[in-house]
Amino acid sequence: MSPQEPAGHSIVREDARAATEMPLEFRLHGRGGQGAVTGAKILAAVFADLGKSVQAFGEYAGERSGAPVRAYLRVGERSITSRNKVVRPDHLLVFDPSLLGDAAIAGLRPGGTLLVNTAGGTGELAERFAPFRIAAVDATSIARGHGIGTRSVVIVNTTMAGAFARAHDLPFEAVERAFLALGLEVNLPAAREAHDAVAIGGDPLDAAGFSDGSLGAPPRKVLPLIEHVVGPPTGLKTGLWRSQTPGYVTPLAPCSGACPAGNDVIAFVRALATEGESVAAEVLSRTNPLAAVCGRVCPAPCMDDCSRGTHDGAVHIRGIERWIADRVPVAVSEVAKVANPRRIAIVGGGPAGLSAAYAAARLGHEATIFEREPGLGGILRTGIPSYRLPREVLDSEIDAILRLGVEARCGVTFDSAALKDLAAGYDAVVIATGLQKLRALAVPGAELAGVEQGIAFLHRQSAGGDVGLRGHVVVLGGGNTALDCARSALRAGAERVTIAYRRTRQEMPAIALEVEEAVDEGVELLFQRQPVAVHGIGRVEAIELAEVDMGEPDESGRRSPVVSDRSARLECDAALLALGQFADHDLLPGGWTIEGGRVHSEGAPISVFVAGDLATGDGTVSHAIGDGRRAALRALDRLGADLRRHEGAASETTVAVDQLRLDYFEHLPAAIETHADPGERTKHYGEVNQGIDAPAEAARCISCGRCTHCDTCLVFCPDGVIRREGEGYEIDQDYCKGCGICVLECPRGCMEMKTK
Repeated sequence: MSPQEPAGHSIVREDARAATEMPLEFRLHGRGGQGAVTGAKILAAVFADLGKSVQAFGEYAGERSGAPVRAYLRVGERSITSRNKVVRPDHLLVFDPSLLGDAAIAGLRPGGTLLVNTAGGTGELAERFAPFRIAAVDATSIARGHGIGTRSVVIVNTTMAGAFARAHDLPFEAVERAFLALGLEVNLPAAREAHDAVAIGGDPLDAAGFSDGSLGAPPRKVLPLIEHVVGPPTGLKTGLWRSQTPGYVTPLAPCSGACPAGNDVIAFVRALATEGESVAAEVLSRTNPLAAVCGRVCPAPCMDDCSRGTHDGAVHIRGIERWIADRVPVAVSEVAKVANPRRIAIVGGGPAGLSAAYAAARLGHEATIFEREPGLGGILRTGIPSYRLPREVLDSEIDAILRLGVEARCGVTFDSAALKDLAAGYDAVVIATGLQKLRALAVPGAELAGVEQGIAFLHRQSAGGDVGLRGHVVVLGGGNTALDCARSALRAGAERVTIAYRRTRQEMPAIALEVEEAVDEGVELLFQRQPVAVHGIGRVEAIELAEVDMGEPDESGRRSPVVSDRSARLECDAALLALGQFADHDLLPGGWTIEGGRVHSEGAPISVFVAGDLATGDGTVSHAIGDGRRAALRALDRLGADLRRHEGAASETTVAVDQLRLDYFEHLPAAIETHADPGERTKHYGEVNQGIDAPAEAARCISCGRCTHCDTCLVFCPDGVIRREGEGYEIDQDYCKGCGICVLECPRGCMEMKTK
């Protein structure tokens, strides 16, 4: 453009078509939400400011965000009368590089400018589209940097307009005036940045030899009418339109993700509903040999996270697990055959140790459990009362583990020297001694007779000894041990039992169902009370309890108790302490430390691992079972054992409730556990909870994240490009437009959209 020529004249005068005074034609390709149609109008305003005759319009229907959109612009010296779409554009603007292809480029005249929104520069484009003048700008990043649009849909029309002006030698002052006229002045900085950042290739190559149809689809042969027996394919692969692609996924269900034992909850619940208890038990056997135990004493975080909870009530997963395990032995009866079995020693025969032994044995390795008590079970035998966990249930599951070849050596006590010798005699050692230290009551009078650790009381009671409780018993604490002590005290002869806890009921760590059952049995709950003294002459006669105010949340997320100076005496005949437990590391030899579940000696890792509460301090049976298995697998992996038989979680991504279509599922009442009569059950140690009707309850499971081949995706696909293929579905990607309806309608969250 010469200095004498009016601004903006060169683009019209220099084009060969100006000789016939035909208007220049532009075509814009974008996706819904990027602003391509408005972009054509912005460019029209720029040319109008320069005194040109303009025409701009769009081509789109009621498409969703992201669907392909076209817009057209004509610029001329005279009034424009053509109302047709632009088929042979002189210049092309592409707002989304995923649209680049034969369909978009078709008709572009050799020598025309191809302006592309891309972060990749002009290099690859120049090779791919040699007949054209290439211009490239990262309009999306520029627009996002200026906050134009949203995080998911960035509007790039104003940035593309700035780049266009530079690519076509238009004065930026005309862009500024057009923006002001259209009320877009807030976007001028972004347009200026794009104007300065656009990269422009050199002159186009010689376009000789390119015919009108060379970049488009080949001409189709027209058949005589009588030969049209089967309609030929359209050739228009509409899959090129999409910006995202649907696909099938298998995310974790919330219940499976929340299971501390690592059970595939969806698999065993669905197996019971569709294939029966034997298959369901086989699924459980992969991760949990103590399913009948867990089905009685687990706090069931899986049920807290059940997607059906907000719909009509959580599926009673714990009750289903118990029902299965009560009917079919869960532990496998056969073990894998390995050429070089490893010898694993396990110190502690509680839930973590039993799980570790089971995991090693089922993979074909030798496991020996060393336990200081006369029998295996740990806290399951000595700390959980039989009215919650019948001993025959526990014995049955332990016997099944032993039948795999696991050796048990009971009545064996270790010190640090013996533990060191044990590590030298085995390929690996797993220490699963639990929480052995008990938190004491550090107040005046705590040494009086009648004040006893609750764990010691439960241990004596489980061994059949005379616990000799009478009158009023006060239990201090709010966890499961406190509840077990209180309910056991009633069965041991106490006339009245009160639990005093320093926080509120909402913050009680005990299983909610256990609290309800205790209240039904007559246990009194006294909240926000902290013991500050024990009174009595030779024997406890009263506990002095101070009132507690609730402060700010502590590291556990619960509000901190702030002890006040307001107190009162609560008369009692005995006090049971359930103030908490913690790990005892005195067993470890000097120089041994625990780092990430593994023992290090003098800073170097050795083949000794820790499991369960000793490792995590989580304090539940289900956590101990899961961590025991993982500790055994870590040990075997370190020893180079073949772990292919081990089946882990399929995905680490959990399906969210908002990805489900709960409205597709009928409202069905949740199962309710039956219980023995409260007035009678405190007279004996028979099991209180009688369980549920599990098969009916299993049918309520939605199977979140697990495809059930319901055909919803197939039915709702508007283009019919989904079909059954083998055990699943296949999507014809050549013709899938990426509308996302299948993903939206999937009831179980088994589909997702991926960026193309």
